[in-house]
Amino acid sequence: MVDRLLGTWKSTSCENFDEYMKELGVGLATRKLGRLAKPSMTISAARDVITIKTKSAFKNNEISFKLGEEFDETTPDDRKTKSIVTLEDGSLNQVQNWDGKETTIKRKVVEGKMVVECTMNDVTCTRIYEKV
Repeated sequence: MVDRLLGTWKSTSCENFDEYMKELGVGLATRKLGRLAKPSMTISAARDVITIKTKSAFKNNEISFKLGEEFDETTPDDRKTKSIVTLEDGSLNQVQNWDGKETTIKRKVVEGKMVVECTMNDVTCTRIYEKV
């Protein structure tokens, strides 16, 4: 299941994050802070509830959910979304919907590292995390 994703992970690299944030509609000041952030992410599971905690020097965020069940999420950039997370081929796939827009966040382990791909329209950001 999600066992390979459980634990604490530290961001080691990020590609195309500014372009992704622009596509989301994030303002310049928030994008500047976002570019500087090197977040850590802790993924845990208790029974059928998965929790993802993201911490950085600028903003902390936490979501808890059951696979396949829609939930309300306030993102670190303050978007109010309806989100749903599914598990497919070992990848935790999150879809966020707000104001007629949609973005996907895919989390998977590749060669011992967590690869997070955030996609909106034709813009994709890739973040790499290493287990702490």
